[in-house]
Amino acid sequence: MISGVIKVDNLLNKMTADLATLIKARELDNPMMIGIRTGGVWLAEHLHQQLDLQSPLGTLDISFYRDDFSRAGLNPKVQPSVLPSATEDRHVILVDDVIMSGRTIRAAMNELFDYGRPASITLVTMLDLNRRELPIQADVVGDILQLADDEQVKLTGPEPLALEIRKKSNL
Repeated sequence: MISGVIKVDNLLNKMTADLATLIKARELDNPMMIGIRTGGVWLAEHLHQQLDLQSPLGTLDISFYRDDFSRAGLNPKVQPSVLPSATEDRHVILVDDVIMSGRTIRAAMNELFDYGRPASITLVTMLDLNRRELPIQADVVGDILQLADDEQVKLTGPEPLALEIRKKSNL
């Protein structure tokens, strides 16, 4: 794929329709939607509004739960996680922008369990890069993207939301 900017409207529409179908099929009554900071929160805000979910939207900042925390250190932009209620026995819809290795999702689930044991967790992501290091799969995916080894993708936003594919910097 050529480096550049990709509009996300079609992906958001697909994700919204697929998630609505899944919520109905699984009979998820009053699910709690939680976005992983930052891109996952932007997507969750859109999905939450489009699906007209009644539970307030939650946000997670998984910085302290990352398995590379001791190597990477603290991100200076760490913000508190905000969940509208305990996750105990709730159906949780966890939203992130990109799933690659599965490590971010593992960290998010570790944090979620600190708030209580959910009845279920449904994972929603805009892009799947298919570079798994852990056996974690999304339930709803906007699209699968294959990147070259020297490319990376980033969701920019919140308004407008766009995906940027660019060459990795050699830092």
